[in-house]
Amino acid sequence: MSETTPIEHTVKLTTGDFTEADEPMRLFAAWLGDATQSEPRDPTAMTLATVDSDGLPNARMVLLKGADEHGFVFYTNTESQKGNELAAQAKAALVFHWKSLNRQIRVRGVVERVTPEEADAYFATRPKQAQIGAWASQQSRPLESRLAFEKAIAINAAKYALGTVPRPPHWSGFRIVPSSIEFWHDRPFRLHDRIVFKREKPGAPWSKTRLYP
Repeated sequence: MSETTPIEHTVKLTTGDFTEADEPMRLFAAWLGDATQSEPRDPTAMTLATVDSDGLPNARMVLLKGADEHGFVFYTNTESQKGNELAAQAKAALVFHWKSLNRQIRVRGVVERVTPEEADAYFATRPKQAQIGAWASQQSRPLESRLAFEKAIAINAAKYALGTVPRPPHWSGFRIVPSSIEFWHDRPFRLHDRIVFKREKPGAPWSKTRLYP
């Protein structure tokens, strides 16, 4: 995961009885706001699931860097394992789990690249050492030793010692455009609340269904 940066919540919603909500992204913003207050670390951490060329799933933790009506955004080396898998199969799933709130959100949808302007704007907010690390790391590929990585960091640190660090061409963001978003809230005796929102395509109206726990 990369360093945590705050996510701006443009929509506020009182959580109350979440089963009464009729729009998932407003509810997501409310739950994320609650998690930001209660989680001890990284409330934006989410599991990202992809599949490889054999259809075998891969999952790892990444950090959410943006969420709005268009979808959920994270950034990575596009030549990494997840980057290559998303390029080959542009579908993914996300899971948010906030133990402090006994809540979980599952997201499924298609994936698209963010614009170069979006990637440039976010990259410019990263600490310089993290920017240099993006140049030094050949993410997911074999590394002969930690020393070799530290040498690559030192070389790039010297190269970009003065001025701004440009965004590497192999570093960008992905947006998961949701087709389904499920909200899960723990209840005693495993009698949980589950609500799923679904739509046929981006921009289409959401339908809402309550599920058995």
